[in-house]
Amino acid sequence: MDIIKKLAEELNIREKIVEATVELIDDGNTIPFIARYRKEVTGGLDDEILRTFNERLEYLRNLEKRKEEVIRLLEEQDKLTDELRDEILKAEVLQRIEDLYKPFKKKKATRASKAREKGLLPLAELIFAQELESGDVLELAGEYINEELGVTSAQEALQGAMDIIAEMISDDAKIVDLVREIVWATGVIETEAVDSEAKSPYEMYYSAKEKAGVIPNHRILAINRGEKEKFLKVKLVVDDERVISDIEKQVIANEKTIFVDVLKQIIADANKRLIMPSVEREVRSTLTERAEKDAIQVFARNTEKLLMVPPVKNARILAIDPGYRTGCKVAVLDERGKLLAYTTIYPTKPKEDIVGTVKIFDKLIGRFELNTVVIGNGTASRETEEVVANYIKDKNLDLRYTIVNEAGASVYSASAIATEEYPDLDVTTRGAMSLGRRLQDPLAELVKIPTKSIGVGQYQHDINQKELENSLHDVVEYCVNEVGVNLNTASRSLLSYVAGINSTIAKNIVAYREENGAFKNRKELKKVAKLGDKAFEQCAGFLRIAEGSEFLDKTGVHPESYTAAKKVLDKLGLKDSDFNVGGVADIEDRIITLYPMKSKSVEHKNMKGLGALKNITPPKRDKKAELKYAIKQLADELEIGEFTLVDIISEIKKPGRDPREDAPQVIFRNDVKDFADLKVGMELDGTVRNVVDFGAFVDIGVKNDGLVHISQMSDKYIKHPMDVVSVGDNVKVRIIEIDEGRQKVGLTMKIKD
Repeated sequence: MDIIKKLAEELNIREKIVEATVELIDDGNTIPFIARYRKEVTGGLDDEILRTFNERLEYLRNLEKRKEEVIRLLEEQDKLTDELRDEILKAEVLQRIEDLYKPFKKKKATRASKAREKGLLPLAELIFAQELESGDVLELAGEYINEELGVTSAQEALQGAMDIIAEMISDDAKIVDLVREIVWATGVIETEAVDSEAKSPYEMYYSAKEKAGVIPNHRILAINRGEKEKFLKVKLVVDDERVISDIEKQVIANEKTIFVDVLKQIIADANKRLIMPSVEREVRSTLTERAEKDAIQVFARNTEKLLMVPPVKNARILAIDPGYRTGCKVAVLDERGKLLAYTTIYPTKPKEDIVGTVKIFDKLIGRFELNTVVIGNGTASRETEEVVANYIKDKNLDLRYTIVNEAGASVYSASAIATEEYPDLDVTTRGAMSLGRRLQDPLAELVKIPTKSIGVGQYQHDINQKELENSLHDVVEYCVNEVGVNLNTASRSLLSYVAGINSTIAKNIVAYREENGAFKNRKELKKVAKLGDKAFEQCAGFLRIAEGSEFLDKTGVHPESYTAAKKVLDKLGLKDSDFNVGGVADIEDRIITLYPMKSKSVEHKNMKGLGALKNITPPKRDKKAELKYAIKQLADELEIGEFTLVDIISEIKKPGRDPREDAPQVIFRNDVKDFADLKVGMELDGTVRNVVDFGAFVDIGVKNDGLVHISQMSDKYIKHPMDVVSVGDNVKVRIIEIDEGRQKVGLTMKIKD
């Protein structure tokens, strides 16, 4: 297989670009670096396409490696025919290679292998040849009695031969493919209760059926979990008569042979004992893999949206980690996240010390000029929120509050990272600090937490943990590099996700910073232990220095392009000082002015004098086309790649721009809603907290998030909730159902103005 050609066809990319991209990957370049700084080579392929590219490249290389290995093994067995070699080389998936190799693969002792050891292969071959049309089957089988080998009767000889043929049929790749197709087309997943009286989250599956080929992914994972927890029994139901009939058409070539009935018995046995159990396992495994892949993608997309929630600037925070018996832990943070004070309050049961809590609020809010309260959404959150809301109302303060998802805060606060950062603080204070900082800069804080612990997935503990970790690492890496990192303030955790920087280099950067003070420029990075030329090339563009000796260090312009960037500034008559003020908003207009697009002259036939021009509408200006033309001219003149030039222009226009600015802003509150206040028909503003296959969970200001089912998201058909909403989106919803017993709320987004 030509991997370059295959990738080009699959991803609709020119072969020349595929070849160049493979070379970049093989040279050890990271995906973020390639996506951002090698656009001229890749034709502008983005991060998502490049990750897919890399995955497929790895799969296809493993496929070719397995082909070579199987061919070698078959040659060693002297079983490789030209036809088999061609079939192996044509295979496009690993499963096909394994199907072709299965008949020759060394097996553990089976009924068939034992029969072969008893010398019954010739009888099996005689039966399978189907040439005899007269005679008695048992008489023929009696000729293979051999007491020395353990064959003591004709029936035993016949059974042994039948076992050999059954295995031959089950090893036939064409027959297995045939059965596989039938199962996928007609197979039904049936579930039933182990105990129909037992209460569980799986009651909807206590008696359920669904076609295997169309069952939704989230139901597969739910069924798997129910089966694992012994609430459900699961089976794959197939039309056995059709399967057996189709196998018979493949196997029985001579209807007149005396072995017809024997062959039919063999086929039924092969299907029941060998083929169907194997295919059922394969189908269940494939369904699970598909569902896990989907769940990982959902988790990854939710995580990306959560990490890219915009920072709340200038927030001086009173962060509260709610609790009952041990009280609520409080941390006071300045706008940069520095801890100013910490204490414990007891507004909830059993103490319910509201007076003492108010005194502490008065003292801290007044002394530190706080403007924002952050409350974790865990135990006692609802009660704590009520105290805060009443306090704001009673004092008539210009104070806002919001609820922050505290998933993973306890994991972080007890981690080695937290201990290293704040060795003198107890775990509860670290947890409260984490909640406040999640509002100030979600990305910088959440990277300290194991990603699967941040609570925005579905069935994350049931799926392949290695693949989940790999996928989430890619998401965090993308987000960190997309936003960029302040070299002089970034934590070790944040730095470790920058392209080209591993945990050791991240630790060394922090150590260098502590010993030598703030980095003055990017070049100084080369003094960091273990940060060599390759690592510098990969990471430099993603590390920013706000107040350094080189003005371009605060931008996403890579050091390798500094000369080009300064040529652009010089061409446009701009100085470093112009750039440092905050960007050049009119840079695109300046470029267009330098390289005006020549307008096309229009010849008008049969025009009599200038009067005819009065009715001609001048062509509408196409600024996009003008800019494209001007950029090409400037790129040619300065000998800069067009992709690189566009990125330089973007940075000059708005240096260090944070892409999170475009995301929905955090909704703050100043009062609290009680579940009892909710009514069907009530319209509310909410924030999407999690998106799953069947809908989205929306925070509407009560303890439990409401659910917008996928059917309530749009009047149009949608394939997945993510086609409509993302984590962090602010949405308007209407209550359509209230379950007081379970404290659950059903919502709709189908609201007509």
